[in-house]
Amino acid sequence: MTNKDVRVRLAPSPTGEPHIGTAYTALYNYLFAKKMGGELILRIEDTDATRSKPEFEQTVYDSLRWMGLDWSEGPDVGGDYGPYRQSERKHIYGQYVDQLLEAGHAFKCFTTQEELEEMRAFQISQGKTPRYNGAGLRLTPEEIAEREARGEVPVIRMKIPTEGSCKYVDGGYGEVEIPWDAVDMQVIQKSDGMPTYHMANVVDDHLMKITHVARGEEWISSTPKHILLYQYLGWEAPEFTHLPLMRGADKSKLSKRKNPTSMSYYAGLGHLPEALTNFLGLFFIQISEGDELMDLDELVERFDPDKLSKAGAVFDVQKLDWLNARWLREKLTPEEFLARVLEWASENDKLKEGLLLAQTRIQTFSELPDLAGFLLKGDVGVTAESFANIKKNPPEKCLEVIDAVRPALDDMDDWNRESIEETLRVVAEGLETKLGKLTPPLFVAVSGSPRSLPLFDAMVLLGRAMVRQRLKVASDALHASLDTSDQSQDA
Repeated sequence: MTNKDVRVRLAPSPTGEPHIGTAYTALYNYLFAKKMGGELILRIEDTDATRSKPEFEQTVYDSLRWMGLDWSEGPDVGGDYGPYRQSERKHIYGQYVDQLLEAGHAFKCFTTQEELEEMRAFQISQGKTPRYNGAGLRLTPEEIAEREARGEVPVIRMKIPTEGSCKYVDGGYGEVEIPWDAVDMQVIQKSDGMPTYHMANVVDDHLMKITHVARGEEWISSTPKHILLYQYLGWEAPEFTHLPLMRGADKSKLSKRKNPTSMSYYAGLGHLPEALTNFLGLFFIQISEGDELMDLDELVERFDPDKLSKAGAVFDVQKLDWLNARWLREKLTPEEFLARVLEWASENDKLKEGLLLAQTRIQTFSELPDLAGFLLKGDVGVTAESFANIKKNPPEKCLEVIDAVRPALDDMDDWNRESIEETLRVVAEGLETKLGKLTPPLFVAVSGSPRSLPLFDAMVLLGRAMVRQRLKVASDALHASLDTSDQSQDA
C-alpha cells in the first residue's frame, strides 16, 4: 500500500458539545494521515435522531478547526464517497443486511425487551455474563413466517462462532485474542429497519475505502464483531488501532459529571488552541524534558505510530495550564497577545452583550468589573458561605435547587434564553415552588454574587459547559459544608 492510499476517518456523533476525548482521537487520526501522506475523512454519525442536532454538528466543525485540524472529505467539503452523514445513507445498508441473511450469517430475532431483561437477570443470578441466548436461531422458517404474518417485526442479529477466538494485530496493543464465547450476537438492524452502529460503521468504512481505524480502547470488545462482519461480507478489514482511554488526574475515566470535558469549556477559560493541541499531541510522541513546546507541524514530524505509548493518557489540567502559559509567553508577540485576548473576550459577543446587559444596573463604569467580570472568569470563588445571605433559602434549599437544575440543563437540546427559562420553570414546578424562588441560588452559583446581570442572559453568554462546571462547584461546596455540619451535630 502506497502512502497516498492511506485513508483514515473521524466519526463523531453530533449529540452534544465535542468531548476532549474526541479531540484526542481526532488529533491522532490527523497526525497519522499527515505523517503517511494520506487522507483524513470526516463522517458525521447522526443516526441517533432524537439527540443529533445541526447546531452540534456545526460545533464539531468549529471545534476541530479551532484546533487547527482539517480534512479532505466531509459533509461540509464534499468528496467522492459521500454522503458523509449517516442519516443520508439510510438507503445503503439494507442490501448488506439482506446479504447476511441470505448467506446464513444473520437471523431474525423476535425476543421482546421484557424477555431480554428476564434473560439477563437470570444469567446474572447464575453468575454468568448477560448476553443473548440465541433463541432466534431455534426458530423454523415456518415459525418465522407465522410470527411475521401476525405483524411481529423482528430485529436482525449476526451469528457468532461457537468455538475458537478472534485474533488480530492491534496497532496499539499488539496481538489481541478474544474468545468467541465472550462476544454477543449483536443486533445489526433494528425493528424499524435502521442499522445499528456496528453495521453502519463497517459498511461505511468499507465503501469509503478506510484503510486504518483508530479509536478509543473501549471499542476493543466490539472489534471481533466488526472483523466478523467484514469476513461475512467478503471484504478486507482495515487495520485497527485502539488508543488508551483518556483519564482524569485520579486515573478514572473522564466524565462531565466529575470534571469539565468539553472543548468549549477550555476555550472559554482562555486556553490557546495551539496549547491544547500541543498538550494532546504529547501523548502520541516520544519527548525528553524541556522538549515539550511544539506546534502542529512539529507534532507531525515527531509522530511515529509504531511507538504509540500503551500508558493511559492523563488529562492533567495543571500541565495544560503550564503549556498554555509557555505559549502565551514564548510564542506570541505583544501584538498577537492583545489580538488573542480581544478575540477570546469577544467570542459569542460575550463582552459586548455583557456590557449592554450591565448598562441599566450601574451608576458608574467602575462598577462594571464587579457586576460583569464573572463572564470572563474561570472560577468565581463560590463557597458554602456565598449562599449564607439568600433570603428564605437555607443551604439545604440552595443545594436542592442546584442539584435539580444541573441534570435538567444537561438534558436541554437548545441553549438559549427561552429554553433555559422554560427548563427552570419546569424544575420549579417539580420542586413545588415559583421560578423567582429558584433563581437566587443560581445567581450566586453562576456569578459568585447575589447581584448580577440577568440570569438567563448571563447563562447563555457563559455557555453550557461553563455553567455546568459552576453549578458543580457550588453543589460540591454545599455538600461538603452540610456533611461537615451533620458530622459536628452527631459528635
